[in-house]
Amino acid sequence: MNVLITGAAGFLGQRLARALVERGHLQSSAGIAEPIEELCLFDVNPPAALARDSVVDSSSDPHRRSAPIRIRAVTGDIRDSALMRSLIDERTTAVFHLSAIVSGTAEADFDLGWSINLDGSRALLEACRQARARARVVFTSSVAVYGGALPVLVTDQTPLNPQSSYGAQKAMAELLLTDYNRKGFVDGRILRLPTISVRPGRPNGAASSFASGMIREPLAGEAAQCPVAAQTRLWLLSPVRAIEALVHGHELSPAAIGIARAINLPGLSLTAAEMAQALTRVAGTEVAARIEWQPDERVERIVASWPAAWDMSRALGLGFRPDADFDSVIRAYQSER
Repeated sequence: MNVLITGAAGFLGQRLARALVERGHLQSSAGIAEPIEELCLFDVNPPAALARDSVVDSSSDPHRRSAPIRIRAVTGDIRDSALMRSLIDERTTAVFHLSAIVSGTAEADFDLGWSINLDGSRALLEACRQARARARVVFTSSVAVYGGALPVLVTDQTPLNPQSSYGAQKAMAELLLTDYNRKGFVDGRILRLPTISVRPGRPNGAASSFASGMIREPLAGEAAQCPVAAQTRLWLLSPVRAIEALVHGHELSPAAIGIARAINLPGLSLTAAEMAQALTRVAGTEVAARIEWQPDERVERIVASWPAAWDMSRALGLGFRPDADFDSVIRAYQSER
């Protein structure tokens, strides 16, 4: 079994790569656990953790044969159709499509957002179609596909109404993957991710970047700016649960998912103030006092258009798991530092 991760140099991409190496296997379309023979890590930049081609032995896994996993790192532009065709062939069984221009950057650079998030997705799917492997394609979508006058509780059937270029790009890529799935070119599954918190590292161009920064920076002894009002509510998922969901989403059978290929992942609904209160409980008042409330109308407008809570019944029924509470998410982040 050959596996491709796009966006492998990103935070989730690197974590997913490590998780797959540790696991050593994935289910085939026949529902049988098969060993991963090659893991291709693709991004515009080399993955920091696995920057060179390498071989990793995970033969202790009972599902693995004695042969190790070959790690192949490839850098390039996802819009390059010829390059995508060179990465995907009849042996490519699984594709985790994580590559994207993030929300804030996509809103600021209209052309770049559309060309990477939509044209790049089509180049990838076309390569899958031409390979005739009917690979399982796990696509990470976003809460940003929703917007406008939303119900108190968003369901998987709530109409898409994105209020940002990023949300529109993700919605269009969802439709594209759904049609490729309908035609039998791929076995697609769409996972709509909540905002991921707490991410390590430094802030990125995502409008939701503050959801990690307002926890991460104070814990590191630094001030952090929260650009949204204290009562602004977010839908959150920890990195641990996000990676777990990506693997679980791949393992689900087509029959279990059904016709509706998009799944709203379970998460925690919290206001920015409640996040700060959780930080106070875990790390103390002095740490939480490092949060500076500095409203930014641009960020507030984008984040406020996203759903704050949704019906988790379908995702829970399919076996996805939410975090217990945000306090435990913060503690998990502390334990990894």
